[in-house]
Amino acid sequence: MMTIRGLSKHYDKLQVLDELDLDVYTGETLVILGRSGVGKSVLLKHIIGITKPDAGYIDIDGVRITDLSGPDLYKAILHMGMLFQGSALFDSMNLEENIAFYLAQHGNLETGKPYTTQQLEEFVEKALGMVGLQGVGKKMPSELSGGMRKRAALARLIVYRPSVVLYDEPTTGLDPITAMTINQLIVKTQQELKATSIVVTHDILSALYVGDRLALHKDGKIAYIAKPEEFLKIDDPVIAFLKKTISQDPRTFRAELQGELL
Repeated sequence: MMTIRGLSKHYDKLQVLDELDLDVYTGETLVILGRSGVGKSVLLKHIIGITKPDAGYIDIDGVRITDLSGPDLYKAILHMGMLFQGSALFDSMNLEENIAFYLAQHGNLETGKPYTTQQLEEFVEKALGMVGLQGVGKKMPSELSGGMRKRAALARLIVYRPSVVLYDEPTTGLDPITAMTINQLIVKTQQELKATSIVVTHDILSALYVGDRLALHKDGKIAYIAKPEEFLKIDDPVIAFLKKTISQDPRTFRAELQGELL
């Protein structure tokens, strides 16, 4: 369970977060919608401890993340992972090295022992297989398309099985077909990890496809939060505009795809 209360953050005269309140349930995928530049990514950076608020707090499973720093914060966020908008792969490492990096650095968190080379190779191979990148582990990030880099970054998360996963605009800049592939992988990752996931986006198609609940970030606060069918009925000009941009509810498309796979 994640509890956020009174979270505030400003940059110069711009109030990005304004006493924001939010509850995120364990194991759900919550999608936070909103226009570009309203502070959705800033909220994620607070959750993972990169940024400190001016006021308010964040509790994750009883641990007050916003009060921690240094080694205590480092220990508290080891179970968290973030898919950055630009993927954030290490340019000097090939895909296998990128994906193995966390496990090579930290080893087994339960036993404290390092993984063997063979174990790392097996973990990486499984993660690459999950995102459909078998056989490209030796490639450098510069050799990949934007969609492949997103999938590689997702594999880097999957490999160490975080219990909290944050997605920062996962489909931005991708063509519709590649974007849908990423949406499918987000759902697949959720089913595999049983993690608590937060996706920030302005893509209503992606939101409806992956989200258990949808929230609207507006004026520094969470203005509304509801299940998809209830969210779409909310009388708000932003939500009304988002509805006009879709011709088919992607949840129907998702159900059809799952039916074909069964």
